[in-house]
Amino acid sequence: MNDAHAVTVAHPKLILLAVCLVALMSTAGVAMPYPILAPIFVDAPADAFNHFAGLPPKLLLGLALAANPLGILLGSTFIGALSDRLGRRRILLTTLTLTLLGYLLTAWALDMRWYLLFVFSRFLTGVTEGNVAVARAIVADLHPQLDRARSFAILNAVLYMGWLVGPMIGGFTLPLGEPVPFLIGAFTLLPCLAILLWVLPETGAAEGLQGVSLLAVVRKQHAFSLLRQDKLLAALFWMQLLFALGVNAFYEFYPLWLVEFARLDSTGIAWVTAGLCLLMTLSSAALGKRGHGSEPLLLARRNALIVALGLLLLAGLPAQPGVLLVMALGLPLAIYNALLPTWCAEQFAHHGQGAVMGLLSTVFCISNVLVALLGGALTLLDTRLTIALGGGMCLLAVWQLGKLAARPHAVKQAS
Repeated sequence: MNDAHAVTVAHPKLILLAVCLVALMSTAGVAMPYPILAPIFVDAPADAFNHFAGLPPKLLLGLALAANPLGILLGSTFIGALSDRLGRRRILLTTLTLTLLGYLLTAWALDMRWYLLFVFSRFLTGVTEGNVAVARAIVADLHPQLDRARSFAILNAVLYMGWLVGPMIGGFTLPLGEPVPFLIGAFTLLPCLAILLWVLPETGAAEGLQGVSLLAVVRKQHAFSLLRQDKLLAALFWMQLLFALGVNAFYEFYPLWLVEFARLDSTGIAWVTAGLCLLMTLSSAALGKRGHGSEPLLLARRNALIVALGLLLLAGLPAQPGVLLVMALGLPLAIYNALLPTWCAEQFAHHGQGAVMGLLSTVFCISNVLVALLGGALTLLDTRLTIALGGGMCLLAVWQLGKLAARPHAVKQAS
């Protein structure tokens, strides 16, 4: 298959390095809040913020967790596809600037102890954080100058490093004040903008609006339009939604599990998250050197099964082995997360890499929102129920992935 928006650039390795550096700093800013939200709502003195309107802190935590991915969900439906038309560089610069402003608003909301403004600012920040699809699309554009599978694995390794660095900074700076991690998240985006302006050329179609309104482009080129065009992609969407539901039940609520059952504070959560992300980084880097082989879907299915069984086991484990399992799950998660985008970039390149990567981001964000709301309600009964539900969702995804891999046209490789 030929990539609709692939371009030849003078220094592809330098561009890959620049995108990875931007992804590292940007992801670190996104990841900073995750280890600190549970302590802010559940393990802090009661006030009008964490007991807003007399609601239980766990329910307020669930709503706060849902706000950011709800925004990312909205942004992911059109930001990646919009970069196919207006150009990657332009869209990435715009969204990073707006994300920086969103972090500043979030910090102010925390300082003023306004819960509704905090949730609203997390939503607005999320809308512009849907630009991860643009970074992945840039990497896909560099094929065939750079091997796509290895480039995706390198990018994923850097993203995991961001999830390693971000939570550690967030966890260690929370004692300085709740707004501090979000201020740091804003400042990390300043070097991102400088690197983009210096290194990144314009890639993607860069057709411009050509007399068409921006709203009309968004309506026509949003990610969900692909589901009507390609039955294989639609089947992949439902499988990935199931898996993402399970994985996000883990991502969003293992910090609460650590608070309740392992009695860890924000610093302890940061260390566990660092261990998890370090394993994900090393695993993804190793996959980048080795490649994904000739049957990426079958390998992805095996690792999805390991994740499913691990989550079901975590729901019943005591604190010490549970903490070790939380970190160990980084290995199969990293392999799966490197394999699936690579296969999608090869299989569906004709739809436009921005739109395809945007669809994957959209799936992840839909599951973020659903899990935050449903999981937040389940934690009122027992946090372990949310983890167990995640394991069950992953098992359903393993079954669907087996059916998907068995399709004859699902194993074709890109030419």
